Amino acid sequence: MHESILRQQVEDAYKMGAALNIVGGDSKSWYGREVAGEPLHVDGNTGIISYEPTELVITARAGTKLSELTAALDEQRQRLPFDPPCFGESATLGGTVSCGFSGPRRPYAGSCRDFVLGCRMINGKGEVLSFGGQVMKNVAGFDVSRLMAGSLGTLGLLLEVSLKVLPHRQAEQTLVVEADFAEAVTMMNHWAGTPLPVTAMAADGELVYFRICGTHSSVKKSAAQIGGTIYVDGLNLWKDIREHQLPFFNDGRPLWRLSLPSDAAHAALADAVMSDKTDWFIGWGGAQRWLKSDLPAEQIFALAKRAGGHAALFRGGDRSAEVFSALPEAQMLLHKRLKEAFDPKGIFNPGRMYRGL
Repeated sequence: MHESILRQQVEDAYKMGAALNIVGGDSKSWYGREVAGEPLHVDGNTGIISYEPTELVITARAGTKLSELTAALDEQRQRLPFDPPCFGESATLGGTVSCGFSGPRRPYAGSCRDFVLGCRMINGKGEVLSFGGQVMKNVAGFDVSRLMAGSLGTLGLLLEVSLKVLPHRQAEQTLVVEADFAEAVTMMNHWAGTPLPVTAMAADGELVYFRICGTHSSVKKSAAQIGGTIYVDGLNLWKDIREHQLPFFNDGRPLWRLSLPSDAAHAALADAVMSDKTDWFIGWGGAQRWLKSDLPAEQIFALAKRAGGHAALFRGGDRSAEVFSALPEAQMLLHKRLKEAFDPKGIFNPGRMYRGL
């Protein structure tokens, strides 16, 4: 019944050309540019539709809480491979996929997009569309369902999502080694180039953290090779990193996420934004540099570009301006064509990703 109500609301908005702001658990309304439009509440579209542990596939309605999904997987000793953050108890599956969020495991297991097998959605005309399926090899050509990951709801309203899941590892251990940022980047890239079962690496400027997951014997051997000290409460450490519960994240300055080559020299970055009001935290083995800074957006966008990557204003700051690095003209044109194809009147989350999109 709730699906038919949502479809009617979208059809009405299409006829009037009225903007809609998609709201699930409302746990990530701070992400992206300022929201616009009448709220379209989807939190009533909930429930796990099917779960086949032996097939490693789960399908749920987009309004299903992420906590409900992970609880069902935990019962079968399985997990979402991309380790998504919740950023609040109300986090939903649809919001997580729409934001494309992945946790500390992302460089070693894959991103949210990599595990989306299929979806059902309502486009900007109020039509229900289905893409993909419930197996890994389900398409020939362009995989439209994965477009929804990271689209911030600008292409359509997610109704259902099918995801590939994986079993839990047998053993897990976290190690810490003393290192400044420059040493940490070198160290993390070294171990990333080995076959050791490292599933997360991060650094705070004083310590570098390694998470090792696998069989009991492989974890023991890997820990001996990496060295350092065992971090006793590793589970909560990585949860705090994933959910931004560390002290680093808890202040009022804008939080920037720089996505860079994992071996980008950190000294050059730090020198370029040298300030008493600037702090760093490194995740994803060097590929993710979190920056707390009041510096102008243009300066941070330029810094990321010079380092071979891009930047996003993740939380705080001026959200009326652009919050993501500018796209090359050809890529922006592709985005606009996709928007026109899925949402011809631009009613879904207008401007949430880029102005005019």
